Amino acid sequence: MDNSSILSGAAPDTSRDSSGSAPGNRSLRVAENEKRRSERDPVRSALSFLSQVQDGTIVKGNDQLEKSLVVVETVALGRGLPPEAVSLLLDLALSLRAGSVNCGRILKFLIPASVVPQEAVVRGVSWLCVGRLPMNSQVLFLRWVLTVFDLIDFKDHLRAIYGFIFSFVTEENLCPFICHLLYLLTMREHVQPYRVRKLLEIQAKMGRQPYLMQLLALYKVFRPELVSLSVPSRMRAGFKNYNSTWKATLTAVQRKNRGDVTADLSLTTELKEKPASRKRKLHHLEVPALSSAFDTSAERKVFRLQEMRTFEELLQNIHNIELPAQMGSLLGSSLALHFLDCVQDESAFLRLNFWLGHSLQEEFLLCSADGGSDSPDEVARFLNTVLSSQQFLQEGFFSTESFLYKFLSVWDGSLLRTHILDLLSHIPLMPSHYIKILVFEPLMQLYFTSTVFFKCSVIECLNNMLVKWLTWHSVNALEEGLDISLNSNGTVTMTLSGFMDTVIELVRFVGRLASEGLRLENCHVLLLSQTLAFYETVCDMFVRYGLPLVIMPPAGVFYPALLATDSLSVDRLGYIMYRYRKNLTLAKKQEQQSEQTFHISRNTYQEFNQHLVAMVSCLWNSKSFLPGTGIEIDKQMLLQSKVSEHWSHFDLVHHPAFFKYAFEFHQKCWPARSSVDLASIKVGKYWNWYVEFLFSQGFDGLSDFIQVNTGHSSSSGSSSQGDGHQTNQER
Repeated sequence: MDNSSILSGAAPDTSRDSSGSAPGNRSLRVAENEKRRSERDPVRSALSFLSQVQDGTIVKGNDQLEKSLVVVETVALGRGLPPEAVSLLLDLALSLRAGSVNCGRILKFLIPASVVPQEAVVRGVSWLCVGRLPMNSQVLFLRWVLTVFDLIDFKDHLRAIYGFIFSFVTEENLCPFICHLLYLLTMREHVQPYRVRKLLEIQAKMGRQPYLMQLLALYKVFRPELVSLSVPSRMRAGFKNYNSTWKATLTAVQRKNRGDVTADLSLTTELKEKPASRKRKLHHLEVPALSSAFDTSAERKVFRLQEMRTFEELLQNIHNIELPAQMGSLLGSSLALHFLDCVQDESAFLRLNFWLGHSLQEEFLLCSADGGSDSPDEVARFLNTVLSSQQFLQEGFFSTESFLYKFLSVWDGSLLRTHILDLLSHIPLMPSHYIKILVFEPLMQLYFTSTVFFKCSVIECLNNMLVKWLTWHSVNALEEGLDISLNSNGTVTMTLSGFMDTVIELVRFVGRLASEGLRLENCHVLLLSQTLAFYETVCDMFVRYGLPLVIMPPAGVFYPALLATDSLSVDRLGYIMYRYRKNLTLAKKQEQQSEQTFHISRNTYQEFNQHLVAMVSCLWNSKSFLPGTGIEIDKQMLLQSKVSEHWSHFDLVHHPAFFKYAFEFHQKCWPARSSVDLASIKVGKYWNWYVEFLFSQGFDGLSDFIQVNTGHSSSSGSSSQGDGHQTNQER
């Protein structure tokens, strides 16, 4: 009986000699067992077949090869491949045993389920050195390596063949991908003079390509004496995103395999153990766990960050600590952030910003078109970690700054509002014309088309931004020049006048936003509260932060606060005016006593005096809306209003914000009266008692303002109401 009859299940020929029936039955049983095993586990059978493919195998028309590839491809695109399968298939593809066409096909569905063995990648590089691979297959392999780089279990053997990888930098088609891979692998010992010379030669031939500049920038960080080329401190992304071939599939596979595992992104003093397959996944905005860049079996006189448990251990071994394979994992531990802050390693910041910039821009900003992260909770956790890290280091990352400038132009104002505005408040100083274009103009468009709550959030964000700038100035300002970068690794400088120009631009921008916002929202109490909080910062810039600058609030902010219906707003305005007076008095005194380079303009004093006269006339002197009081309304309009004694309707007794306090005081003084006559409060000793009663309600700002500007003292019991006109600042 021939093989075809056995495999087809035909009955054996009984006419044959009975001595041949036993071997025939065994062959039949073996074939049936193989068939059952193949049906039960087609993937194992397919991989077994593919592992036996040899050079010279006929590819065209090979149904078994095609069937095996289809089975493996289906599994790979569905749930990913285990490490041993990745190694087998990568070797099959790059050896060209299955043909050049199948090489590209295998690489395109080579989706790992967990990690990628580094030995598989090393063997892949060795196949590049053989020189048999077509150029398009070489490019595809390098793109695949860059895509799964974070999933490679160790990097020590890859770094050991750094020289072999570097040799491909002369290939024009491979150069962008080789530079990217070298950037991820480079350590100090890899930066050698001959490599720098080679890169400079290539740059002279190809021009200042971004990928060459990025690699040279890293080389300059490690060995500045070898790279004399001027490298910009902040460059646009030098490496493009070439992983679109695998992006959507890898995203789906990694999410499916992740299951219910949730990364803990909180900053703790304990370092998390490295999970089996929990490195950063493509399009998963989560901080990777700390893992060594070297095999754990390697004998090195270094300490890995993931081995540190206490701050004391960190201090004892701070000069022998090895940076992790994935710099993004530094964001997951306070000990790692302590290390980053103490050593001030520029290469570490450069690598961290590269990782963070890629995560934010490629996997978040551009994710909508290619299957990016669509979990708001996941993105929120990631951004919370970035924010916590920036607050821990007390400086921002320039990669988040670059991301924000791009994102603001497409932001709808609602997506992750809290996180975006918090990140925005951490941006460093920049020249006024840049911040106007990059930040103010996009925010203005959103501000005037959004709800009052968004308006409040924007004002709060800009207030926090101003506080950070002023705090930095008060600590780091120098007489000759200022390093304006809040990032300690930045090199941009700005003069004091440039610093002040940017602050002036910010304060005036908020003044315009607040004035129009209060008008549009009918002086909404929450918006007014945030606006006054901003001017509580502005009014104290000279005394508290040492910045010789005084900027008064515009009329669109001052008068809504003065005529507000809530007492808290009027009290806060009193505090603001009180602090303005303190700042102006000190500035004037210093100008007279010493030769200072700064100068408070006469217009500023005039604005202050105008606001002061208006406030004292309104609240204290009962002269609202009269000529010369700062708040003037046409006489005919006042007559048409038919309001009797309109000049007294906004004093401390009749003001809508204090009306209930006046009524309560009246009830206590004249409990037997059936009618309420608030005018009686302003007579004799009752006036002083009423003022003391107001002060006792917690209106400290109003108390300071009245005592300084009217001569009224809470302890003097003076019956005089004073005259605010005599206390004005004059220039």
